[in-house]
Amino acid sequence: MQNMAKKILIAGESWMSYTTHVKGFDSFYTSTYEEGVGFLRDAILKAGYQVEYLPNHLASTHFPYTMNEIGQYACVILSDIGSNTLLLPPQTFSKSLENPNRCDLIKQYVWEGGAFLMVGGYMSFTGIDAKTRYGQTAVKDILPVQCLEFDDRVEHPEGAAPTVIKDHPIVKGLPKQWPNLLGYNKTKAINGCDVVAAISGDPLIAVGDFGKGRSAVFTSDCAPHWAPPTFVNWEHYNLVWKNILDYITRS
Repeated sequence: MQNMAKKILIAGESWMSYTTHVKGFDSFYTSTYEEGVGFLRDAILKAGYQVEYLPNHLASTHFPYTMNEIGQYACVILSDIGSNTLLLPPQTFSKSLENPNRCDLIKQYVWEGGAFLMVGGYMSFTGIDAKTRYGQTAVKDILPVQCLEFDDRVEHPEGAAPTVIKDHPIVKGLPKQWPNLLGYNKTKAINGCDVVAAISGDPLIAVGDFGKGRSAVFTSDCAPHWAPPTFVNWEHYNLVWKNILDYITRS
């Protein structure tokens, strides 16, 4: 596998909205395209890494298909992107053509020395209405937590405080008290992996070694709404992501 130690691939963190406006007898429609990657991407760039970004609508066709393609990255990050986007490219879904299983590819990439990070959201882990389904793919084998089999969202409109529970390089330089988060994907700790920080008694940050590689999870979001302004504008926000990436890429 190639080793370009500073290049990070982020896939996901985008959405399109189609709205119906009803004004008495009449109605009309508007559509918007939005991205939530900005806070995370900026933090990674400030940490000295290069970033390549694939929004959801491009990830379906442009996410790597081969080890040669994925091997150019020091780390692959999936954030708010469902497994179907990777499993059902247009050639397969529309034309019934065989294509490589890119969830299997991620597993192979980690086992051969790559780094992987999953960030939480409505389309991460098991996800809203259990539609995301990473626990039914090979990605589950390189996650340092266990996915649930049902809708795994935990909403905390009142705010929930993260808690550092393990002395670890990922929390070096970070204070004990963090800003509240408004929700997360519930997962279960597994043997052989470390839960570094928790939220409401569940894993928030966990890490593990798999084959020659290493992976991590951050089970809340990197952007609103689960990560409110007080979190994304926190003076230590950037350091959280730098520490995670430095650890799993062994920088």
